[in-house]
Amino acid sequence: MADQDDPNRDDEPDPAAQNPSEQNPSEQNPFAGTPMEGLFTAFGGAGGQTPDLAALFGQMQRMFQPHDGPVDFAMAKDVARHALAAAGPDPSPHSAQIGAVDDAVRLAESWLDRVTDVPAGATSSAAWSRAEWIEATAPTWQTLVLPIAEHVVGAMGEAVPEEAKAMAGPLIGILSQAGGAMFGQQIGQALAGLATEVVSSTEIGLPLGPERTAAVLPHNVEAFGEGLEHSAADVLLYVVLRECAHHRLFHHATWLRAAVVGAVEEFGRGTRIDLSSIESTMQGLDPSRPEEIAEAMQGGLFEPERTPEQQHAVDRLETLLAFIEGWVDEVVDQATRETMPAAASLAEAIRRRRAAGGPAEQTFASLVGLELRPRRMRDATTLWAALRDRQGSEARDAVWKHPDLMPTAADLDDPLGFAQAETGTMSDEEFDAALGELLDGDDKPDGNDKPKNE
Repeated sequence: MADQDDPNRDDEPDPAAQNPSEQNPSEQNPFAGTPMEGLFTAFGGAGGQTPDLAALFGQMQRMFQPHDGPVDFAMAKDVARHALAAAGPDPSPHSAQIGAVDDAVRLAESWLDRVTDVPAGATSSAAWSRAEWIEATAPTWQTLVLPIAEHVVGAMGEAVPEEAKAMAGPLIGILSQAGGAMFGQQIGQALAGLATEVVSSTEIGLPLGPERTAAVLPHNVEAFGEGLEHSAADVLLYVVLRECAHHRLFHHATWLRAAVVGAVEEFGRGTRIDLSSIESTMQGLDPSRPEEIAEAMQGGLFEPERTPEQQHAVDRLETLLAFIEGWVDEVVDQATRETMPAAASLAEAIRRRRAAGGPAEQTFASLVGLELRPRRMRDATTLWAALRDRQGSEARDAVWKHPDLMPTAADLDDPLGFAQAETGTMSDEEFDAALGELLDGDDKPDGNDKPKNE
């Protein structure tokens, strides 16, 4: 019996042989890339190791409990908190950190006032722990993922042949409910991972927390600043400047939040599952070889295919986020150019964080299928800077008043050309008059006008 329990023996059968990843914890989890990955990882199964079976069975039982909507978001938050607790300490901000954030917000707003007429969007400040970030941002995340979950879970049911639906009967509803629960597991894991790295409520490109609250995570800000050779005060101030700039933009451009959510909804509506591809793959698998099934799941066997509708939504979302981040880059650069020597280095650190696939990119990639391209953000920054140079900060900021005034993705290929086109065919006075007329509510084009987005 002792010999059989020795994991170093190669000549004796071992129950763990049925699961190769238990023998080699370093091997990749065979459920990577599927909702089941989150289910196992949440209960101790990281790296393909055996999960906590008691917790796993309890969670499986909960899958079949009724919940409102296509995804059990209460479960998602539970999974996020459980995974966050396993990730390490999560200290609550102390009074000195809370005071430092409050001071940084006041200073940041005064600097931003010098370079933009867009008024302050935040009316309060907050210092959050990671768990507090999960609680504060959960309502916005639920709004974002609901349309995706609704159409993904619906697409799973639609992918079942009609004759199978007739035979399965109520089982289809139960499976859909389980699919929604597994989707919730994936969301919870993504939120927990993001909470360990995100530095503010807007780092992902839109205000996830309560409106008009500039919030940062001091513990994560300190981790971000390690190795940057700048004072903790400079790192905090730079993060807060970007946070306050984001809030200004979203409060100024009242249509922007709905446009971002609309792009996510469009992505969800385009979800399709290729049943014939799954059947073809499954027919070629040897049931006696578990490793083949693991490889198929690693290859995204059950992942929805990217449809043309989804690609259009991803393009819209990617372009909007590029313009948002580009405007923030431009305004913060102007605000810090004469007063903060460390700003250029900190801006480069932010760019490297994006290029390496930071938390924002990874989370959107897992939930939306969006991968941000830093090149587009740099082009957007150049576009806003060129417009400021040509017409001043007022014209740069006024473009955000109405979506028909916004540049398009094609303009990112020629940022300088967009700035020239805005004024190249009319005088500065004529441009200002035309812009003012549109912003005053005369949005009806005449025969010579054409909205830029058409």
